Amino acid sequence: MTSPAASAATHPAVARLQALVRIPTVSHRDQSLVDTEAFDAFLAELERQYPLLHERLELTRVDTHGLLFRWAGAGSAGGAAAAGAAERPVVLMAHLDVVPVDDGAPWQHPPFGAEIHDGAVWGRGTLDDKGPLVAICEAVETLLGQGFTPAQDVWLSFGCNEEVSGTAATLAVEELERRGVRPWFVVDEGGAIAAEAFPGVSAPVGVIGVTEKGVTSLELRVDGRGGHASTPARNGPTARIARAITRLDRHPMSASVPEPTVELLQRMAPHASVALRPVLARAARLRPLLTRVLIAAGPEPAAMTRTTFAVTTLSGSPALNVIASTARAGVNIRIMVGDTVASVLEHVRRTIDDDQVQVTVVEENEPSPVSPRDDAFELIEATITEVFPDAVPAPYVMMAATDSRFFTRICPRVYRFAPFRMTKAQRESIHSYDEHLGVDAFVDGVRWYQRLIERIPA
Repeated sequence: MTSPAASAATHPAVARLQALVRIPTVSHRDQSLVDTEAFDAFLAELERQYPLLHERLELTRVDTHGLLFRWAGAGSAGGAAAAGAAERPVVLMAHLDVVPVDDGAPWQHPPFGAEIHDGAVWGRGTLDDKGPLVAICEAVETLLGQGFTPAQDVWLSFGCNEEVSGTAATLAVEELERRGVRPWFVVDEGGAIAAEAFPGVSAPVGVIGVTEKGVTSLELRVDGRGGHASTPARNGPTARIARAITRLDRHPMSASVPEPTVELLQRMAPHASVALRPVLARAARLRPLLTRVLIAAGPEPAAMTRTTFAVTTLSGSPALNVIASTARAGVNIRIMVGDTVASVLEHVRRTIDDDQVQVTVVEENEPSPVSPRDDAFELIEATITEVFPDAVPAPYVMMAATDSRFFTRICPRVYRFAPFRMTKAQRESIHSYDEHLGVDAFVDGVRWYQRLIERIPA
């Protein structure tokens, strides 16, 4: 196997990643804006780069450009030709679509150039989520070339519209259900080998998402008469929308530390500063104190404690001299484990306290069930320790949403982990600008997926 420290010039997987990042597979909620030729080109390039994967694995097309591969394991009834599932099949997930690029964002390097600078591949999708997708394919292609057969069936589920909450993942679940496949565990994007994960903790933390927040979006709307800007009335649509937003901002939902976060903090304790160590070690008994500490530590730790509200879109008047007849605000809500869509809506209406503000649910998803920390989790954990010996594996509550939330319907063990070292700046670049993945980190990620597949027990 190529050394995990291989340079970009010597490891062929990096060139494959570059080739696929350069194809702008951008998702849009408005399907008329989607460049289907780019998605066609991506699938053609993926097949060109990974011929063994396409020749030897059974492929089912899902939705417009989604892919569902089956790699028959040694435990399959009837071998490769059988439609039946192995006793404990495994699903590895990723998605090939990316979010749009803001033309005004200050990218240091072209977002679809996939250029190598400072030991990293720069471009949209390197972290979210073409990096994991290519790493999975590279690991499978390598093992196929070695004549390896996994102990159980391995399914590769690659979605094509994850970024817009599309239907590819649900259709993949339906296909697996039709075949009677009940996965032992699922691994999708999510956590990482996170540096600077928590103030005062020196070691990187290999955070494994055992659940994820529910994603719910609301539209707040106020209608009025509108009119000429020279004769404004009090409490018009824009003023009421502004007041509603301010009230939500000033009155968040109650905060607490859920059980996976307690476990995360306790595992970090031995690597924390002397002052912080005893507090983290006693996390289960100091939940109120830790809740306040996390809230004070910044947006990322604070989001670990509560349901969050983000006002993401605003609209009002079409002209500077016209009073808006309708004002709208879009609110994206990430629902913490323990809260529900119903309790969130109750909080929103009670907090806004204005009958003139119409609250419409645009999309709703409950938080995902918490996956157990049993033998499947331990396998992921042990593989992290093998490939990243300096990292502290730990469960956590994932803040963002993934396609894997739909797989909880057929599998109780859904884990969210991307095996790449990421700095805080890299994590902040996801869905922003200057997204990049270190070459060495990428090669380590390939090695992680390969070892995970090799370690699947019979």
